[in-house]
Parts: sequence; structure tokens; C-alpha cells
Amino acid sequence: MFGSHLSIAGGMHKALLAAEELGLQTVQVFTKNQQQWKVPPLSASCLDQWQQHRNRLRFDQTVSHASYLINLASPDQVLWEKSIDLIAEELSRCEVLAIPHLVMHPGAHMGAGDEAGLERIVMALDRLYDGDRFNKVTTCLESTAGQGTTLGHQLEHLAWIIEHARRPERLGVCLDTAHLFAAGYDFRGEKYDAFRCELERLIGIEHVGVWHLNDSKKDLGTRVDRHHHIGEGFIGLSGFQGIVRDPAFAEVPKILETPKGKADDGRSWDTINLERLHALL
Repeated sequence: MFGSHLSIAGGMHKALLAAEELGLQTVQVFTKNQQQWKVPPLSASCLDQWQQHRNRLRFDQTVSHASYLINLASPDQVLWEKSIDLIAEELSRCEVLAIPHLVMHPGAHMGAGDEAGLERIVMALDRLYDGDRFNKVTTCLESTAGQGTTLGHQLEHLAWIIEHARRPERLGVCLDTAHLFAAGYDFRGEKYDAFRCELERLIGIEHVGVWHLNDSKKDLGTRVDRHHHIGEGFIGLSGFQGIVRDPAFAEVPKILETPKGKADDGRSWDTINLERLHALL
């Protein structure tokens, strides 16, 4: 199940129409301006058009990406409270749009240390999932490259959050190939089986709700997040074969977050990257 992160400029349904033109089976979107705390309400027209095209295309496994402003690991109480409020709004928007997966970066501890940051994340998630709110949406904690004080660059971080949360059934993970690779996980070629075993041991395959498929401009273990086109970075085509052929992930959304634009031959890079992934099946 392949998709791409597509623009909602001109209306959220525009992302669905663009996905249809590309021949995708799903899509990832922002449900608001991801660089602003302010959240304008979703209009009735926006909701109607989104639902009309989502139903027509039978896109049941759509994905939303939460704002990059959110930091549930922050030791700053004001920012932490604002982050909880914004995640609650993001979850509410996913519910009314029938988007079942919300991808969220775990957060950065800002010098407080890994343990303190992870505890703050769990506290925030416990507040968000107190009661029966947001029971139609899974929050997928995204693996990170490990820049600065960001958490989530170790699978153990994601596993710890799920294990210690009061409502672990509300949580999943989003595995980003560029981030995993930059964080030091090698899943290329024959190394995929060992990586998969580690994933199963630490997190469980059933907790993988979303994949982000991106090649990496930076080498293994550099902890620098730079996405590249499929097959053109340090991961290479062999790094995607195991994932796209794994039957356990056949119905898991696999989202491209590769650079947009057109190649020298005039074709969109989304089209080219999708062709490269399909050729690996």
C-alpha cells in the first residue's frame, strides 16, 4: 500500500485527487498549517469534499502528520501544555476526517536527559488518552534520526513509551527508513532479516502502523536527517526490497516523503520513486 505526503493547498481533498492521479492507494497530509499553533476550524465544505473523495477512492488507511511544533518531551511546562493541546486538536481533526493514523515525532528532551524526556511523553499521552477520547485514531510515534536531543532514534525509546503508557493499544510506531538508517540501523539486503528480528523483539510487528519510505543523503549512523529519492542515497534499492516484499506490511501505509518536483525528463519525482518501489515487489 503505497502513498505520498501531498499538499492540501486549495483544499484537503486536493491531496486525494493528486494521490488518485499518481495511482496511489493512500495519502499522508497535514490537517492544518504545521508551522502554526493557531488552528482554524475545518469547514463543512472541506469535510464534505474530503469524505466524498476518500469514500470514492476507498482510502481507508489515510495518514496525518502532526505539527513539528509539538514537543511532548519538553521540560518547559508552558510548551508542554501547548503541545498537549495541539495534539488533542490534531487527534480531533483526524476523528472527524476518519483518518486512522496520526504520525507524531516523540519530542526532544532539551537537555533534561532521555529518561526525563520519555517520562514527559508518557505523562502527556496518558492525559490525552484519559477516558474514551480519540479511540478511532492510533498515534504512531515516529522513529527519528537522533539529531540534537530528539528522542526516538533508538527502538528502545519507542518500546519504552508504549510499555509504560496506560493505554498502549492507542499507540503504534511509524518507521522512517532515512531516520532509522541515520540512527544506525542497517536493513539493506540480507541485513533486513536481522533488523526485522530486532523490531519484533523490541516493539512487535503488530505495532507498526505506518512506514515512511525515504532514501538518505547521509551515511549510516550519522544521525543527520536528509531525505533522498529512492535508490539514489546511501540506503539504495536493496534497503527497500525487504520492506515492500514483507507480507506483514502489505496493508500498512508506506508513505513517500522524498523531495518533490520534476526530474530532467519532466516526470514528477513521486512517479519515479513509486516506479522504483513497484519494481522491487
